[in-house]
Amino acid sequence: MLNYIWLGMLLSGIILGIMNGRISEVTKAVIESSGSAIKLGISLAGIMCLWSGIMKIAEESGLVKSIAMAVKPVLKFLFPGIPRNHPALGAVVMNLAANILGLGNAATPLGLKAMAELQELNPLKYAASDEIVMFLVLNASSLQLVPASVIAIRSQAGSAN
Repeated sequence: MLNYIWLGMLLSGIILGIMNGRISEVTKAVIESSGSAIKLGISLAGIMCLWSGIMKIAEESGLVKSIAMAVKPVLKFLFPGIPRNHPALGAVVMNLAANILGLGNAATPLGLKAMAELQELNPLKYAASDEIVMFLVLNASSLQLVPASVIAIRSQAGSAN
């Protein structure tokens, strides 16, 4: 449905530009905006690759397991259905750490991995388990200490602060 709304807005803007004799301004805006979108996409992809790599190093080095052990009492309270030392716990920790650091897009693949691990534990494959719902709520709440993605976008846009 959202695709139709965007399509309607784009077409109405183009049609109004033609009707008002401003099609050259519409064309100029389309070209400039598409260039800006490409630049922003590339800069965000770089940030996402950097933080995904850092999170992978943290996982391989055992840092994620150490963090998981440190926050285990809290996670055990929030996710009582995850068995002890299950990979889902590490995936949840990695995703929550990425979200707390404000890594946004870099947290997405980690969240997908955590959701897949939680789904393996789910006895009812056609319905969401309590752990899946809790994980979704924690992700939707968007807990952040450092909004790294926002800082990167503002920096790319030329913000002084």
